Amino acid sequence: MPEYTKKLDKKTLRKSWWYWMTGNLSSMSFEWLEAFGFAASMAPVIRKLYGGNKDEEMKALKRHSVFYNTEPQVGAMINGMMCGIEEERANGSDIDDEVINGIKIGLMGPIAGIGDAMIPGMYIPLLLSIAISLSEGGNPLGPIFYIIVYMTTMTALSYFVFMKGYHLGTSSVDLIVGEAAKRARESFNLLGSIVVGGVSASYVSLNTAWIIQSGDSELKVNDTLNGIFPKLLPLLLVIFCWWLMSKKKMSPLKVMGILIIFAIIGVIIKFF
Repeated sequence: MPEYTKKLDKKTLRKSWWYWMTGNLSSMSFEWLEAFGFAASMAPVIRKLYGGNKDEEMKALKRHSVFYNTEPQVGAMINGMMCGIEEERANGSDIDDEVINGIKIGLMGPIAGIGDAMIPGMYIPLLLSIAISLSEGGNPLGPIFYIIVYMTTMTALSYFVFMKGYHLGTSSVDLIVGEAAKRARESFNLLGSIVVGGVSASYVSLNTAWIIQSGDSELKVNDTLNGIFPKLLPLLLVIFCWWLMSKKKMSPLKVMGILIIFAIIGVIIKFF
């Protein structure tokens, strides 16, 4: 990076990252989402670069208070990039508000695609599957494992991509919106689907007690179905839940309510 008269030090960058890490989902609303969390993370940077010039400080806070929403952990890269861009602007580079907002708006979607596929789509289900195994029999090691591993890895990831975004500056745009990033998003989505499928097959259990009588013989429907298609009923249950949440836009609480009603009816008619 070129030598600037106004330079962000490590302390300021770390403070900016920490504000984002701990406050990215604060002051949430449908109108603003992560906008004010982003503005708060930029406050230490703005004070360092424009300290003493109240007009520039207010302008900077306003341009970072527009609507913003992305995956917070991987999205820390955009915060780091904005620190580098604000540093360039404070040192005389011809960068206006439209350029800054355009970069943020243009990157928040691709970053969300990568981050959502990696973390809630793949990493969290994988950690939860391990934690559930460790929790068998009421062992507290399961939740402890999940909390420690998740917080440690996400903190490290967020800090790394933040600093990488700052050092790369606008050159990191190509890494995020280029063809390689598109292939990475597709790969993470596919891998996430495989992980969720594996977790569902391992931990979703659904059996039927339905028995069909034929003379002196009886046919256990559950054994017959598993002989033809192992774990068919759990698969149908997962697909049904996915359909309710994805296609019918139902909340998880409503889906759980439907499953409870389904279970009660199934017991009454002796299907379960």
